[in-house]
Amino acid sequence: QLQLVESGGGLVQPGGSLRLSCAASGSIFGAMGWYRQAPGKEREALSCISRSEGSTIYAPSTKGRFAIWRDGTKNTLYLQMNSLNFEDTAVYYCATSLASKCTSDSSKYNYWGQGTQVTVSS
Repeated sequence: QLQLVESGGGLVQPGGSLRLSCAASGSIFGAMGWYRQAPGKEREALSCISRSEGSTIYAPSTKGRFAIWRDGTKNTLYLQMNSLNFEDTAVYYCATSLASKCTSDSSKYNYWGQGTQVTVSS
């Protein structure tokens, strides 16, 4: 059973940055993505990176502020988050799909991490 473990969350002031990591316990063969869920809100797809081409997609709320990449040799996924604001406060999850291409459909992701809390507060 593949396990994903997120890290890097924490408390940050508005305008600050955080880098999230997602370490996989084994090889990743599909696309990987980041999601978040704020209290009282639905889970939101943030970004995805495909397995083969390394192509990426971003949600409109993240464009220009977030960057996703993966280190294939370490089976690790990253999310660099800059210019954070209060609306970015949420639990952030990484996930991986068996499909190579990206999708924002959360039902296509087979493995999920336990989440890491990001809190933006002054």
